[in-house]
Amino acid sequence: MAKRDYYDVLGVQKNASDQDIKKAFRNLAKENHPDINPGNKEAETRFKEINEAYETLKDPQNRSSYDQFGHAASQGGMGGGGFGGFNTNFSGSMSDIFEDIFGEFTGRRGQSSSQAQRQTRGSDLKAEMEIDLKDAYFGTTRDLNINSNISCDGCNGSGAAEGSERASCGQCGGSGKVRTQQGFFTLERTCASCSGRGSIIKNPCNPCRGTGRVRKNRKLSVNIPQGVDDGTRIRLGGEGEAGENGGPSGDLYVFISVLPNEFFKRQDADLLCEIPVDFILAALGGDIDVPSPDGKKLRISVPEGCQNERQFRLKGKGMPVLQSRRYGDLFVEIHVEIPKDLNKKQINLLKEFEREASKNNSPESNDYISRLKKIFKN
Repeated sequence: MAKRDYYDVLGVQKNASDQDIKKAFRNLAKENHPDINPGNKEAETRFKEINEAYETLKDPQNRSSYDQFGHAASQGGMGGGGFGGFNTNFSGSMSDIFEDIFGEFTGRRGQSSSQAQRQTRGSDLKAEMEIDLKDAYFGTTRDLNINSNISCDGCNGSGAAEGSERASCGQCGGSGKVRTQQGFFTLERTCASCSGRGSIIKNPCNPCRGTGRVRKNRKLSVNIPQGVDDGTRIRLGGEGEAGENGGPSGDLYVFISVLPNEFFKRQDADLLCEIPVDFILAALGGDIDVPSPDGKKLRISVPEGCQNERQFRLKGKGMPVLQSRRYGDLFVEIHVEIPKDLNKKQINLLKEFEREASKNNSPESNDYISRLKKIFKN
């Protein structure tokens, strides 16, 4: 069966540019690649035909010979010695489309292996910081000591001594990857000579020993905004570990722990304050002072006959809402304290009160006793 014209195989004109030929080859190769068409013999044959055409037309000298002698040029003895036969292992063509075909699945399309390997982003760091409720209310600034890898000043992160530079790795040609042919497929692995960096250091920097990074203690100032709660995370961009080979630094995440407070229990931006009052004040009523999270004193009026666990809501007297101008509420809960260790006079006074008491003085307990009597009677 006669071979098809290579230009027809790729679907381009004879005066097509090298870029047009390459573009046509990539599109057709991706459509007919065996990995995309498993078990399709027709696609496999077509793929080989496309590869053969591109192997010839991508090289200016081979293309010129083909334009002059056609397929006969590949047999040798024509003009400039012919093509020397068709390269059946496809390694040249496969390297042109390797990133296009598989890059779509790895997110690296359009990025060379050397770019991916030469610079590596530094690791993120985590730190914890404890503050009290007052700091969480007003916001504050705290210093934080961090021991981490930073970019070496002696080599600006390159790892090479002053006056020298990194040299391209001769094993991988600076790509950081080595490709090997196994049958029909081209496999790619990390270069062992440069550990995937794409370059080697002949004269390493002394302070960092060629790593481009040195370990150092740093003091950072952390701004803590109003309204932070326990577990709030603050991100400091670029304050993590320095990247390798001049790559960007990672981030530092500071996790805030708000210490328990002796007066307040917190629920988001709301606060609960439990206030003990003696039974006389609860019975007769009166004013009591309660604290607020900003350190000021608030006064509330307890009505006559105030019951245990009654709550008073002070709107807007709670914690600031993070990244907002709003404030939560302060809830004051009354806990009536029953007297103990009574002396004889106090006992007698209470007994006299009991004799003078009516059902209206304790309506809930009297109602309970009445309902209980009915149960026992029935």
